[in-house]
Amino acid sequence: MQTHGDGSRRKQRFRERLDVLRESALHHHVTRHLPKSSWTRRQWIHASLFTTIGIMVATIVPGFSTAMKPEIKPLATVPLALPDMEPHKLVATPGDNWQSISVRPGQTLSAIFESMGVPAGTLHRILGNKDAAAALRRLHPGDEIAFDLPEGGALRALRYDRDMATRIQLNVTDDSVEEKIIKRDVSVRTAVLSGKVGGSLNRAARKAGLTAANINALTDDIFKYDIDFNSDLSPNDRFSVVVEQTWREGQLVATGPVRAATFTVNGALHSGFRFARPGGQPEYFTAAGKPLKKSFIRMPIPYARLSSRFGARNHPILGKMRMHKGVDYAAATGTPIMAAGDARVQFVGQQNGYGNVVILDHGQGRTTLYGHMSRFSKIHRGDRIAQGTVIGYVGSTGMATGPHLHYEFRVNGVHRNPLQVTLPPPEPLGGPVLAQFKTQTSNALARIRTVESAIYADAAPAPASTRALAEALDASRTRSSKQ
Repeated sequence: MQTHGDGSRRKQRFRERLDVLRESALHHHVTRHLPKSSWTRRQWIHASLFTTIGIMVATIVPGFSTAMKPEIKPLATVPLALPDMEPHKLVATPGDNWQSISVRPGQTLSAIFESMGVPAGTLHRILGNKDAAAALRRLHPGDEIAFDLPEGGALRALRYDRDMATRIQLNVTDDSVEEKIIKRDVSVRTAVLSGKVGGSLNRAARKAGLTAANINALTDDIFKYDIDFNSDLSPNDRFSVVVEQTWREGQLVATGPVRAATFTVNGALHSGFRFARPGGQPEYFTAAGKPLKKSFIRMPIPYARLSSRFGARNHPILGKMRMHKGVDYAAATGTPIMAAGDARVQFVGQQNGYGNVVILDHGQGRTTLYGHMSRFSKIHRGDRIAQGTVIGYVGSTGMATGPHLHYEFRVNGVHRNPLQVTLPPPEPLGGPVLAQFKTQTSNALARIRTVESAIYADAAPAPASTRALAEALDASRTRSSKQ
């Protein structure tokens, strides 16, 4: 007879068999997807290691995340009572809202004030000061004006420079415009700017501190007759320039013209010195006192082509043989025409077949004529002009088939071929004027020699140029002492 306890045991054994069968079936299903070979000991060790690391990370990271969260505490705001500001400090102090502008080409004074939001009435009040009116009406492009102009307020002060050493400040109130003169610390220093040509003369000269005007003086005034700047220069050639620099309150504000210059090209020394004859304009001379500038320019027009020579020819308009008493240079209308030499303007106007013509008197019976101009520059009869001054522009007025310059050279009224005439050499310095020039030359050469010795001592400068500079300096001193 079966008891209740036997039934329970059978059920328990039945469940155990089911569990065994279930595990056997699951093991069979998994092993089908595993490699047939069993794991090695190394694989079991790696699996155990990774499992252990995973358990540690799962345990530690939540603790870190909780520890890294900052505890947020509520902020409390406590009102503080500030002392009352004194009444005179409630008004802004002049000078804390200065705005500077640079005058642009063609910009008028009224346009400047309008751009700053200053009413025309305020400008009118300022121009009531005669000195201020004269100075403000002489402003040039690049000059600066400063406005003390608070945001949303009226103009309190205006500031501009009367000259290099004087600044004017106009304090504007409801009742008046008061002028304040501010003196500025200005000094003038003589400097020697030196450099090597390298890959670009212009870049090297700029790096040395020369201005565009200084560079033009080197290439177009001083050395253009002795150096071909397109083909003669090499990277090791060097230059030294004496200039006067104006410093204001520790800043360089202006560089004057070239007072002296040396250029060493392929070991040969070239030098030039700025000097003004009594009653004349500054020129450049050699160390011996001979002018570097030639008496006349052979070709008084740039970018032109010689289209007709001096002599008999078949006239293109009259259709018959006729003496051509000058030379023609074909160029585009508007090309500038320069004075061939220093001169006095003898005639400006229209003349027969020449159309618009200018005649210049160069002294000693020499005159030059420039015909067929489209228009004249600002010259008048009797004016004294320097060589290279633009006197007019190419055109085709008068008897001309196209735009060109007709250029004539006359000696005592007789026409000469401008391409073949023997031009007289310029007059050198002499007497006391030469002695004065030599003194200046000696000082300038001494400065250049000192600077070059310091700069190029380790650069093994060309012995020929070094000797030439020393000889020029010694010769200059010797001549000065004798005179």
